[in-house]
Amino acid sequence: MLSALVDICGPDYARVARSIDTVGGRRVGHVAVPATPPAVADTLRLAAERGLRSRTRGSGSKLGWGKPGDPVDLLIDTGRLNGLWNHDVGRGTVEVATGTPVRALQAALALQGQRLPVDPPSRTATVGGVLAVNESGPLRHRSGPPAAWVTSVAYVDRDGRIAESDGEDGRPGLAEIDGVITAAALRLEPLPQARRWVGITLPTPLQLGELTGPAGELEPSAIEVDLPAGGRGGTLAVLFEGLEASAVERAERLALVWGAGAVVTPIAPPWWGTYPFGRDDVALRLAVSAADLPAMLYALGDAAGGPVPVRGSAGLGSVHAVLPGRVEPARVTTIIDSLRHVLLARGGRAVVVSAPPELAREIEMAGRLDFF
Repeated sequence: MLSALVDICGPDYARVARSIDTVGGRRVGHVAVPATPPAVADTLRLAAERGLRSRTRGSGSKLGWGKPGDPVDLLIDTGRLNGLWNHDVGRGTVEVATGTPVRALQAALALQGQRLPVDPPSRTATVGGVLAVNESGPLRHRSGPPAAWVTSVAYVDRDGRIAESDGEDGRPGLAEIDGVITAAALRLEPLPQARRWVGITLPTPLQLGELTGPAGELEPSAIEVDLPAGGRGGTLAVLFEGLEASAVERAERLALVWGAGAVVTPIAPPWWGTYPFGRDDVALRLAVSAADLPAMLYALGDAAGGPVPVRGSAGLGSVHAVLPGRVEPARVTTIIDSLRHVLLARGGRAVVVSAPPELAREIEMAGRLDFF
């Protein structure tokens, strides 16, 4: 097997897995790092011919999301599938290899005064990793999910066939692709001239409605809430972007409406655009209408027996909550079932996105379509 992978990828880019090469808490068999789509195709054909289970890894930031499956025989690392081409500044489009880190892509685009309006909380995220689970950060409030900025993708299916998808409506059906996405054609937007955040202390979730309502009328790029552990209150922050005069004027208007305690700053809060959970935590993804978000947060506290750390989009009603990784499986199930009962009448949903591997095998985890 190793010899066959070396023939495809080269002697320095195929190896027996090491202790760091794990999926679902289990070490994989081999790691391959192909450099081109044809090499990806050859690698997947080899896996299909030998009946091997394969997974794709970018930076690995989301490799532990979802239900742990069967042991993985082959890890396909996209680290060499990087770079961008066909950057048309006038039309605002670019093609990019999916192993490219999002931060590297944004840095290159910024040199031409452009950006992809995607800000994944996973700091090391690659373009492919973001598209695989449609990972989005605060900018989703205005810009929508990453898939909304993709016009087509090139991929290799599980049988090693190279294909392209642009979808019936001009957007590729990312959730339906079973294979390795190798490149994506993206739409871009001009880099904002200025950014201003308006922040205010949030004593309880009850104030969310009266604070987010006025913010939403001023065309913000994002409305985020952070509620730390311990029930000590939290922070609501709103981002305004655009021409400097416009961003500053809207920020100051909101601060005036919010009154005493509101602060305008060009610097993001330290928690902005980050997940409230770590690898050893149980991460819940909760979604409901923005108007019903306070009710959902109180229901979560009731089900968990106390305040739970929460962070995410107050403007969209989509947040992440954190339970300790040592919680019993039955307890997680009880909390999720209680939340779903409350959310049923409100059209909301609750899933477990990530958990320690041993716990994830015992509870219902988010499926791939739950990430979209």
